[in-house]
Amino acid sequence: MAPIPGSGLAKGLAVTLRTMTRKSVTAQYPDTQPALPPRSRGVIGLFEENCTVCMLCARECPDWCIYIDSHKETVPPAAPGGRERSRNVLDRFAIDFSLCMYCGICIEVCPFDALFWSPEFEYAETDIRDLTHERDKLREWMWTVPAPPALDPGAEEPKEIAAARKAAEKLAAAQAEPRTEPGTDTREGQA
Repeated sequence: MAPIPGSGLAKGLAVTLRTMTRKSVTAQYPDTQPALPPRSRGVIGLFEENCTVCMLCARECPDWCIYIDSHKETVPPAAPGGRERSRNVLDRFAIDFSLCMYCGICIEVCPFDALFWSPEFEYAETDIRDLTHERDKLREWMWTVPAPPALDPGAEEPKEIAAARKAAEKLAAAQAEPRTEPGTDTREGQA
């Protein structure tokens, strides 16, 4: 059966008329904040205590928008007779958000969980040079990072928690054993 001439136009006009009769749903953004998904990508926050200056995030960044400077410090030996160790100390950690494409590769490759997505998105600046956030500003964003989702109740216990629990149980069992004083015999039935 051949289509009726102009039926496509009539269907399109019907859709337009249906849309015109509905009430518009405009989000009044500055007055009401949008309901964002809990793990939305806004800005990157830095948890500085976990950063070991391994430079993986800067090397893997396709835009080269992460700048890291560090120096080596000598740490005294932990035990007498041990040797001194050297460790990297973070001097500068900056992200240029005017270059960043928000791909999340830096967060994914960080082996020490030092970088996180924050849902904050209101950090516009009038000068493009102010979009380079130094580590102090990145540390401030860290407080807006939401907590990770709860673990599945049916999932097995993480290895770290299981090992810590077993060590605590072993320590509690060792402390609960009765102590005997030297020179006393605790065996019963001996004369």
